Amino acid sequence: MVRDQILKRMNISRIKFVFLFLIFVVVFLFGTTLILDSPPETLLGSESQVAWKTTLSAILSPVKIILMGPLLPFIKFLRQDPDTPPPFFLVGFAFYWTILAIFLHYLIHKIKHLTVHQKSEG
Repeated sequence: MVRDQILKRMNISRIKFVFLFLIFVVVFLFGTTLILDSPPETLLGSESQVAWKTTLSAILSPVKIILMGPLLPFIKFLRQDPDTPPPFFLVGFAFYWTILAIFLHYLIHKIKHLTVHQKSEG
């Protein structure tokens, strides 16, 4: 009963999910960049970091690999021109993260409906 109420409250539109996902990704990347004192491209951290920063980098590296890994060739390509305007980076990031958010929303939606149908059958 409580689980059904929670699942009903978890309904979120795809547009809202994508918007919130983009906000959380930007906050996550800026937060980890500021806290760890390393650029977002360094997925595994650097050896010159303090021990706790190296440990935190190792813990967060799977998330950073998913969020930034496929974009590294795009970043390297755009950095060939030293005068690349920042909107090119933002457009590339937003495009990839939007596709990722739509896929995650679809996956969560399918898993949620699968559990509801299994519960109703059994």
